[in-house]
Amino acid sequence: QVQLVESGGGLVQAGGSLRLSCVASGRAFSRYAMGWFRQAPGKERKFVAALSWSGSMTAYSDSVKGRFTISRDNAKNTVYLQMNSLKPEDTAVYYCAAKPYDYRDPAREPHVYDYWGQGTQVTVSS
Repeated sequence: QVQLVESGGGLVQAGGSLRLSCVASGRAFSRYAMGWFRQAPGKERKFVAALSWSGSMTAYSDSVKGRFTISRDNAKNTVYLQMNSLKPEDTAVYYCAAKPYDYRDPAREPHVYDYWGQGTQVTVSS
């Protein structure tokens, strides 16, 4: 079992930055691939970024590529999402997710992730 707790969300003006953190409890965090997803009101949950267990492979959605960076610190059981040049359309609840590592990593499909956090709200004002 893995429990995930996100933090770092908030209200920011367009063009600003935020760094989200997701701390995992449980053993063998380094054996899990991690992902960030987001869900805006009335819309489906969408892929944002993903990271392999080692951090050597990453994937990003086209909408955030070049602005967001996913990283992890296995010693701290933490995955991060650095978000720069934020836009109003980035407003959503952001969720981190975990899955045991396999050939699909870094995975973009939410259904392959086994564990999810409760989410943290990010609001970008224009």
